Amino acid sequence: MRSVLHFIQKILLQGLNCPTAQGRIRVRVTSTLFLIAISSSYPGLEAAPLNLQEAPPNSRSAWTLAPAAKKAQPSVVNIYTTKELRLQRNPLFDDPVFKRFFKMPGLPETQTQNSLGSGVIATPEGLILTNNHVVDSADQIEVALNDGRRVPAKVVGTDPETDLAVLKIEAKNLTPITWGKADSLQIGDFVLAIGNPFGVGQTVTMGIVSALGRSNLGINVLESFIQTDAAINPGNSGGALVDANGYLIGINSAIYSKNGGSLGIGFAIPESIVRQVMEQIVIHGGVARGWIGIEPQDIPADAAAALGIKSGAFVAGLVRNSPGDKAGVRPGDILLSLNGNPIQNAANALAQFANTRPGQTVRLKVLRNQRELFLEFSIGRRPRDLDSHDLG
Repeated sequence: MRSVLHFIQKILLQGLNCPTAQGRIRVRVTSTLFLIAISSSYPGLEAAPLNLQEAPPNSRSAWTLAPAAKKAQPSVVNIYTTKELRLQRNPLFDDPVFKRFFKMPGLPETQTQNSLGSGVIATPEGLILTNNHVVDSADQIEVALNDGRRVPAKVVGTDPETDLAVLKIEAKNLTPITWGKADSLQIGDFVLAIGNPFGVGQTVTMGIVSALGRSNLGINVLESFIQTDAAINPGNSGGALVDANGYLIGINSAIYSKNGGSLGIGFAIPESIVRQVMEQIVIHGGVARGWIGIEPQDIPADAAAALGIKSGAFVAGLVRNSPGDKAGVRPGDILLSLNGNPIQNAANALAQFANTRPGQTVRLKVLRNQRELFLEFSIGRRPRDLDSHDLG
């Protein structure tokens, strides 16, 4: 067999080196006929099909989250915003003499800025949930639905303290998200993050619940995040975090990143908080939160052990003439419970105060000088211009 192949190679080389075109053609035809004859005599020279192990027809993985993604994807939308920014420029550019002397054309006074984000269809009537920072100061908002429709949207209300916003669109045949229960989540549960990262189009990423009740991050005024390692990138803000059933458990809000991309540390606002904020915005036009005017801090473990308590929050500061001040709360007090609900730490104290309706009478249990005291008073309304993350 080797001698035969060597002979064929020799003929081909002679054909290529032949001085005339007719000679080269004649040798090539002869070589081709010879190869046909050889291949019929030696079946082993024919191309044989590859011996591949094929999967059964219509087979798929026994474990998949595809049904969850398929259920939730039609309820996640892309949000496009446009805002006009007024440009800062030297007043000399507006001087007619300056313009004529330097023959300068008119300079634009505004600049158009476009941005994108994601959102979730909350109700069949067209209420859309997203992040406040996605639509903040936007002049125009457009929602792109999963079926390709693009419709204008208006802002119903926003809540900067939780970074949530509610939009409204006029459209039929919408697919609202199915709401889950974030309270039943456990660390290690599988989750899917759905959104429009970097504007590439709707994308689904998978991860697990990495932590619950994350706070003191300095992202929002009021924080109790679900932490996940599902990839969340710019453009995902306002999108859905769903469980393995495709039920909404949170609104993707922020990431921890040094370069703007995902590092596996993402944060979502739990659906329990989202429900409360949406209901207050729709019913009352805004969110009213309780406030007593204290600055709580966590209690070190050794100090808690010395005091004989398992949980609580230390009053580090107090706003003068605030509801707490008037009720008799003093710096140095240990907050133990509110209306019978134990106060776990400083973040939990802020959350309990904020979730209490302003004007409601509350019963606050404190520890002072190794003595337990009960203070009853009417809780106040959290001021809108209160920027501190630490005052409740």
